[in-house]
Amino acid sequence: MTSTVPNAIEHADEQQPPITMFGPDFPYAYDDFLAHPAGLGQIPATEHGTEVAVIGGGLSGIVAAYELMKMGLKPVVYEADKIGGRLRTVGFDGCDESMTAEMGAMRFPPSSTALQHYIDLVGLETRPFPNPLSEATPSTVVDLKGESHYAETLDDLPQVYRDVADAWAKCLEEGADFSDMNRALRERDVPRIREIWAKLVEKLDNQTFYGFLCDSEAFKSFRHREIFGQVGFGTGGWDTDFPNSILEILRVVYTEADDHHRGIVGGSQQLPLRLWEREPEKIVHWPYGTSLKSLHTDGEPRPAVTRLNRTAGNRITVTDADGDIRTYRAAIFTAQSWMLLSKIACDDSLFPIDHWTAIERTHYMESSKLFVPVDRPFWLDKDEETGRDVMSMTLTDRMTRGTYLLDDGPDKPAVICLSYTWCDDSLKWLPLSANERMEVMLKSLGEIYPKVDIRKHIIGNPVTVSWENEPYFMGAFKANLPGHYRYQRRLFTHFIQEELPEDKRGIFLAGDDISWTAGWAEGAVQTALNAVWGVMHHFGGRTDATNPGPGDVYAEIAPVELPED
Repeated sequence: MTSTVPNAIEHADEQQPPITMFGPDFPYAYDDFLAHPAGLGQIPATEHGTEVAVIGGGLSGIVAAYELMKMGLKPVVYEADKIGGRLRTVGFDGCDESMTAEMGAMRFPPSSTALQHYIDLVGLETRPFPNPLSEATPSTVVDLKGESHYAETLDDLPQVYRDVADAWAKCLEEGADFSDMNRALRERDVPRIREIWAKLVEKLDNQTFYGFLCDSEAFKSFRHREIFGQVGFGTGGWDTDFPNSILEILRVVYTEADDHHRGIVGGSQQLPLRLWEREPEKIVHWPYGTSLKSLHTDGEPRPAVTRLNRTAGNRITVTDADGDIRTYRAAIFTAQSWMLLSKIACDDSLFPIDHWTAIERTHYMESSKLFVPVDRPFWLDKDEETGRDVMSMTLTDRMTRGTYLLDDGPDKPAVICLSYTWCDDSLKWLPLSANERMEVMLKSLGEIYPKVDIRKHIIGNPVTVSWENEPYFMGAFKANLPGHYRYQRRLFTHFIQEELPEDKRGIFLAGDDISWTAGWAEGAVQTALNAVWGVMHHFGGRTDATNPGPGDVYAEIAPVELPED
């Protein structure tokens, strides 16, 4: 498969340990923690059945609730919309139910090992995702400045594209010790990971992604930087990330988060839905056959939270959209953190002022998608003159930016993601309806493929999303700007509360925007497990000595702390 960093490190050696999202900020083995037969820990029997509020029914909230239930606590899940969050799979009106569109997360790297634990647990299957130039993609067309290039591998593209790929590899090696860090992550060499990363955090926290490229001799050519921004390697162009902190990008490339992607057969939303209904084989306090669904009235979560405040005894009091008021000794907040600033009325006393500042500074990227159902994967037809596929996975500087072709076989209906865009490219679509978006995209693609009549294959109405316009999200995912490392550290480490005043304890932040790898489901899972450890510890529980949790080893592997002055 095409790597985000081709040639930066030799991947052919079958003896190499697999990469995992193991740091570099907090190199804790979440996959080992989950796989250990001792389980994640236990709470005193006197606390069994105690209710814990879990606000947000996305992946992070459902994972946290599931693990708390297994410990004998009673999670009370609040969800404003539908279980799944940004694992949102939708169908097409009037079309076969098997035809779905992934409005949020749609591709997952093998390095998401904690996520994979839950995918396996609920019996879901995955298959290679057709990213540009991947083995799962029959062909890719790169269309820039009105000139198109057809390719089945990187070597089929003009030399300048290979030059750009080489420049990226050299840039990472010279500016970010790529091979050394990649090796340390594979070997789970925690001291070495921390040594390398501490220097880079101090050196690069104030640097943008684009500035990092400009500082590299390998990217002295503006043309190379422009091509890299528009096309990139792995999932496509990188230019929408150019203003973000280079540390955000390094986390992605070190852990191969942008490589070898797989999609979940039948849709990603099945994962939280199946966990909601799953009856664990090993469970404390609750009778066998208990599930999150069975613990909730009518099998449904509580509605949207409208107010959070502290009450006597350092309790967390939750008011929901039905006007119901409940008070808890502990709560986990997994929704997008901006919800605490707008949709939910909050007491300032919920968090220390530094944490409020970090929440306010959180930077979200916009993102939009549009899908259409088609009668068959016609793109696999061959052009009589060239012998090439009549249409390909497409990367372009036109309005569509990224077009993905998704099928279940040559004789079955299929789906086209006509456009997947971020940031400014996403905002261009915001005022347009789904049909208006489709018309603009068909026009752009018609200029790239003048012989192909896409419209005649469309068998249903388009479906679209602009995450910045979704009232319970207000953005697709967090992406730190330069200088934001300190803010992210405060949010990620919030599950460690011994040093907080007693009147600031008991509510725990989780979700992928709290993680170091926002935009990836792995970050949602990891922070959920952090919060589970935090709640367990809050109730006087502990982990087994043979399976220390993230809070037990925190002092040894805590994220780098930069000076505040």
